[in-house]
Amino acid sequence: MTLDRQVCTVNSYQPQTVIFYLLLKMSLLAKIEAILYLKGQSLSIAGLAELAGCDRTEVEEALIQLMSDYAHRDSALEVVETDSGYSLQLREAYRSLMQSLVAPELGVGALRTLAAIALKGGITQTDLVELRGSGAYQQVTELVELGFVQKRKQANSRSHWLQVTKKFHQYFQVDQLPQQLSLNFSDDLPLDAPLPVLDAKPTGEV
Repeated sequence: MTLDRQVCTVNSYQPQTVIFYLLLKMSLLAKIEAILYLKGQSLSIAGLAELAGCDRTEVEEALIQLMSDYAHRDSALEVVETDSGYSLQLREAYRSLMQSLVAPELGVGALRTLAAIALKGGITQTDLVELRGSGAYQQVTELVELGFVQKRKQANSRSHWLQVTKKFHQYFQVDQLPQQLSLNFSDDLPLDAPLPVLDAKPTGEV
């Protein structure tokens, strides 16, 4: 049976196998576009070259073409160069719409809890509750439902491990949190205590 016929029976294959096959069949331009979309964050030319299976020069040429194509499309998306590489994100004109749709869903307390998780680079739920108070339980539930936080069980602990998701990086356009924001939080930090402002603003990057 040929690979083409095998892929037709999608249920027989892992999703990663199908995605890899489809990437092989794409043009380099479409492949770079797909990678930027699927990753949901800025990628360097070297990183794109590795994922696309080509050299840096080919990636640079493809990015120039892709940026030009998006510039001439009637699209809400654009390919832009950032400090850490290139990303596919929402155009500036549409960002206020995204903020009006998403931002009201997060209360001040939930935003502070989200900032604490992000600045810690990941934290156990037990430590977070000690840091933010018992109200953090409900806030974590909200953040997980909104897709900003991932919650998973640890093998050797009763507490869950919490960390921010790709959606967090996309929405707040944060590629890497500055090292100087690695804070020494007080164990008795109350729910209404101020947290440092992230060096980023909500953008609704896709």
